[in-house]
Amino acid sequence: MDFEVRDDRKPQGARKLAREREAYLLLVDQGIPYREACRIVGVNEKTGRRWRNGRNASGLNKAAPPITAVVPLPSAGPIPGEAAKSSRYLCEADRIHIADRLREKATIRRIAAELGRSPSTVSREVRRNRTVLPDGKWHYRPHAAQRRANARRPRPKLGKIGQSLELRDFIQHYLTLRWSPEQICQALRTRFPDRPEMHVVHETVYQALYVQGRGELRRELTRALRTGRAIRRSHRQSDKRAFRAVKNMVMISDRPAEATDRAVPGHWEGDLIVGKDSKSAIGTLVERSTRYVMLLHLPDGHSASATRIALTETVRTLPRHLWRSLTWDQGTEMAAHLAFTADTDIPVYFCNPASPWQRGSNENTNGLLRQYFPKGTDLSSRTAEDLEAVAAELNSRPRKTLGWETPAERLHKLLAA
Repeated sequence: MDFEVRDDRKPQGARKLAREREAYLLLVDQGIPYREACRIVGVNEKTGRRWRNGRNASGLNKAAPPITAVVPLPSAGPIPGEAAKSSRYLCEADRIHIADRLREKATIRRIAAELGRSPSTVSREVRRNRTVLPDGKWHYRPHAAQRRANARRPRPKLGKIGQSLELRDFIQHYLTLRWSPEQICQALRTRFPDRPEMHVVHETVYQALYVQGRGELRRELTRALRTGRAIRRSHRQSDKRAFRAVKNMVMISDRPAEATDRAVPGHWEGDLIVGKDSKSAIGTLVERSTRYVMLLHLPDGHSASATRIALTETVRTLPRHLWRSLTWDQGTEMAAHLAFTADTDIPVYFCNPASPWQRGSNENTNGLLRQYFPKGTDLSSRTAEDLEAVAAELNSRPRKTLGWETPAERLHKLLAA
């Protein structure tokens, strides 16, 4: 503490003792005894007691309230006191009761029952506002606890991301790489395991992006999210797709049980993402166990024959034991599924109409791919090398469902085995 005891001990007036009051309260909050805090600051014990407890009116002296905060921030607004107390918050009388009962060795549950509060409320109050001494011991002072609670209540507050330049730069860097907020938060815990100030949850990132007035992250980074929306929207039921008959379909109910529980690798889900005016498309394949992604290049359109040829060529790039089945929706691009099965010996199963959740991994991947191939764009201009680069970037992202491993790492383990 860069505080010096003043040499001039003549009465200075209340306004000139502002630094002394600030230093005194800081010492008391640190667990220094009242008498020792008065000696360090250089004031009489009676003055310190008047700062803590206030002063009644007597003679020419006006009444003075106790000091409730050190120095309030100009932007924080008025500090709520006892005049505006609410039953939602603990008041000073509650904190005095807690301190008295703690000295009497009463349990937290007993104190909570006497106050008509939840035990977690009392436990949290003691943990947050107690005074911890250098030797690890602690004690609970009600007036110091009240000052701490008052200092935390003013709004608005600067969020955790806005308080750390290192944390903000880390999050912004990986948002530009199109990582999801949940992937970024897990990477923070992995990269900084012993630094809790660098740990946030994904909702904190969304709040920093979307909540008006915070400005902790650049607003244009919302375009790097999967949806790319400038405002948040609730999930809505998607429009049902028209039924399109494909002959000789084998339904998903006949698919082997090993494909449903994802225990055995080699079961894939597939679909198309369509470009502007449905004139161009890209085929997507996702392995259910590893979430490994492969993209089909369809430069000649997405007819049934073109899709069958592209699928057959893609299948032959991986070992045969990694292709056990393929699940698709009832789109007409799979009308030649019997010819595909005859060429590759891979059975094709079809989902029920308007049931995208039966291909959940593929639907999720299609949403991620829309960051690279937005709706309403011409996909025919994309080359095979472009699709390989996008697939490699998706396969190198850590996935929560894989224990934060990447799909590429999981596939490499299968190939090595």
